[in-house]
Amino acid sequence: MNRLTAECVLALTEAIRKLGSEKHPLVITGNEKFFSAGADLKEILALDGPAGLEFSRTGQELMRSVEHFPAPAYAAICGYCMGGGLDLALACHRRIAASHAVFGHRGAALGLITGWGGTQRLPRLIGRARALEMFVAAEKISATPALRMGLVEAVVKDPVAEALRRIKASS
Repeated sequence: MNRLTAECVLALTEAIRKLGSEKHPLVITGNEKFFSAGADLKEILALDGPAGLEFSRTGQELMRSVEHFPAPAYAAICGYCMGGGLDLALACHRRIAASHAVFGHRGAALGLITGWGGTQRLPRLIGRARALEMFVAAEKISATPALRMGLVEAVVKDPVAEALRRIKASS
C-alpha cells in the first residue's frame, strides 16, 4: 500500500535530498494498485503529542524537499493516491495519472486533517471551494474528474512512461 511510515518518510526525504544535488528530473511512483495510501494510521495512533508533532514536521520536510526540488518532479500515479500520498503528489510539480487512479483525502471521515501541506496546495491547484468539498466530504475522485478539475494534467495508460517522455522532450 506504500504507507508513508516515519521510516519511509525519512528515507524518501534523504533520497530526494541526495538526488537534488544531481539536478536530474525526479519521477515518484508506486505500484499498479497504490501510489500511496498515505500515513500508517496505526503508527499515528501510537504517537503521543510531541512525537505526533515531530512526525508532522518530518512529513512537511519531505513535501518541501519535493516542492523545491531543483529539477522537474513528476508524480506518476497508478491506483490509490490517498491522504499523505495525495500530499506527496501535490508537492510534485506535475501529476500524471493512470485511468484507474483514485484520489482522496479521507482524513475528515476519521477525524483527521492533513498536516503535510495538502490543505494549502490542493486549493491552489483546483480552487478553494472544490478543495474544501474534497476535504470535508472525504470523497474519492477518479482519474477523469481529477483531470477535469486540474488535479492531474494527463490521464494515460502508463504514467511513468509518459513522465519520462515529457522529461526527454524538455531536455
